[in-house]
Order: sequence, then structure tokens, then C-alpha cells
Amino acid sequence: MLEMTRMRAGHWEAICHQEAAPDLEVLHLGQVLDGLTVTGSAGEWQVSQPVPAELLSDGVLSFVVRDCASGAEVAHFTIVAGEPLADDLRAEIDLLRAELDLLKQAFRRHCAESEA
Repeated sequence: MLEMTRMRAGHWEAICHQEAAPDLEVLHLGQVLDGLTVTGSAGEWQVSQPVPAELLSDGVLSFVVRDCASGAEVAHFTIVAGEPLADDLRAEIDLLRAELDLLKQAFRRHCAESEA
């Protein structure tokens, strides 16, 4: 129903493929955010939600997109910022380096055995 397209200039954007305009709301920590817009026409609606700057901080921020009529979650998006992100990236890079070292060793061993 709802397909995220991008995060741009502080706005989360998505496309909704349905005939009638969707009636949606975006929540963060149970609070409904202001500013959601739905534009377009039947079959393809553009949905845009500004992310308030005062919500941005270190850590992981989760947002839920909910259908107003049913209360059902139709999508969600997450923003990760600050030190937790840096730590996660460093850990991932360390793991990738370790795996690359293993591959290099195995490749060199294979080449040495092939020559012998």
C-alpha cells in the first residue's frame, strides 16, 4: 500500500498506490506529528511528512505511519544519528576487514597449492 521513496530535506516521502486518497498519520513515541501532506491523484498519491528538527538527537528514532480509520500500521521509518551510528559502522567495518583478511589468506593458500 505505502512505498517509501526517500528522505529529502528533512521530509520523509512515500507513494501510496490506491484509488482513494489515504487518510494517514505519523506518530513518534505515541504522539501524532503535524504537517503530513497527501497530494496526487487516484492510483498514485505522494505522501510527505516533515521530521521536526527538535526530535533529532543521538540514537535511533522510530516513526510509525498509521491508517486513521483502522488504526493499523501501514509503514514505519527509522532515523539513526550520532554516536550509536558511528559505533555500529566501526564494528561493521572491523568485521568486513576481518572477513577480507580470511579471504586473502585462503586465496594465497590456494595459489601456493596450485603452484606446487
